[in-house]
Amino acid sequence: MTRIRGKLRYVRNILLVLAGLVVLGLVGIITAIRIGFNTDGDMVGTVQKTVISNDGSVIAYERSGSGPALILVSAALADRSANRRLARYLSDRFTVINYDRRGRGTSGNTDPYTTDNEVDDIEALVNASGGSAFLFGSSSGSVLALDAAARLGPKVRKLYMFEPPFIVDSSRPPMDTSLSGAIDRQIATGNRNEAVRLFFTKGMGIPSFGVTMMRFLMPGWSKMCAMAHTIPYDLAILDGTQAGQPLSVERWKNTSLAVKVAVGSSSEPFFHSGAKGLVQILPTAEYQSLAGLNHGALLLAPKALGKDVQNFLLRP
Repeated sequence: MTRIRGKLRYVRNILLVLAGLVVLGLVGIITAIRIGFNTDGDMVGTVQKTVISNDGSVIAYERSGSGPALILVSAALADRSANRRLARYLSDRFTVINYDRRGRGTSGNTDPYTTDNEVDDIEALVNASGGSAFLFGSSSGSVLALDAAARLGPKVRKLYMFEPPFIVDSSRPPMDTSLSGAIDRQIATGNRNEAVRLFFTKGMGIPSFGVTMMRFLMPGWSKMCAMAHTIPYDLAILDGTQAGQPLSVERWKNTSLAVKVAVGSSSEPFFHSGAKGLVQILPTAEYQSLAGLNHGALLLAPKALGKDVQNFLLRP
């Protein structure tokens, strides 16, 4: 009996530790999102502007700083507010173009949606910024930025990708291919809360109780619900990259510019596997693990991330 009690106590302690890690992880996610939606207003000296994309959609952006143009491409369920802390840091050395992707914030949205339209949006911003620009993208936004770099050629000078969510091996289960349709159905019936919940649970793998905590504890939930119709946009951008298989060589074969693919050392293994998988098929790309950072670095460690972005983009 003593040995059995000892084993049960050991198992209990392991479960408590695991539960603690899950709670800490959720607290970190919630904290990051709370900080991200508390942007302290516009930056001093920021100029609000718009451009007209190829399909007539009005794309809103804010311009700050001086130097070579740098366009920031946001992730899923995020508008330009999520990039403002990074923009503040980078505006010392760049003219930062921080925009609302179509269907978010104050940008327009012309149906039907195609990923080519989002590349057109970036091209319109590049053209309005002198005809060439650096690109920075985070998470799914980094994949959109890579699509833009492949199509726009010399208009994009360099690309910095932070944690593209590629799933190329067994380090994470493949994405459920029915997720986009399920989210579309919830949006069609006006249930945006459920659409966002599905994205976090089935898309990001956050436990249901954690998403419930996010919904009631974070001030940005309603803002994300307002952008819920754009979740399928990001899933379309990521189509074919989250199946647990090697990335397609064909999709970005025209990419010839310098690309950096950075992943926080504290991020999940699948981010690192995906970044390394991309570097294997892009001869001009390099991978780096950033010490101490994770997927929330854009919000929680913008200076550390911004310093690496700046060093890479300005490197001869």
